[in-house]
Amino acid sequence: MPQNKRESLIFTVIMCFCMVMGMSVYNVARVHGWQLDLGVVAEAWLGFPPAYLVAMALDVLVASRFAKWFAFRFLVTPGKSAPFAIMLAVSTMMVFPMVLFMSLYGAVEAVTHTGDIAMIPAIWLGNIPFNFIAALPWNLLIAGPLSRFAFRSAFPEGTVLAEPVAR
Repeated sequence: MPQNKRESLIFTVIMCFCMVMGMSVYNVARVHGWQLDLGVVAEAWLGFPPAYLVAMALDVLVASRFAKWFAFRFLVTPGKSAPFAIMLAVSTMMVFPMVLFMSLYGAVEAVTHTGDIAMIPAIWLGNIPFNFIAALPWNLLIAGPLSRFAFRSAFPEGTVLAEPVAR
């Protein structure tokens, strides 16, 4: 787990990349009748940059604050709970607001192709269960472990300082 704000930001960049890319491929494949081919991956990649920027902003400004507040208020106690339990609680709680907001983003993005703004609520509400069912295991079983491995491989414990070194 990240130990300071700098580590947290670096980890968020990595984790957000894994989640947005995975969920983008999942949603494009779902729209294309659950087929997974290079065309689906290419379409997901083309839609990735704006989705990534929106997801990063939501993560930093809304979701992580909610997840930590909820997890530390109702699920775990810092200093008493095991680090694994804290990681599991916060990671799980991140899924709820991110699925709600990114499903709305996906609905708005889908409507840009059709132009039927009245369909946004129906598409949004239809996306939520599909995205939740995919995002929770993707977060806990694939993106989370992969991101933690990549983060600690690139930045071993204690190598990212909380404050820059004065010269």
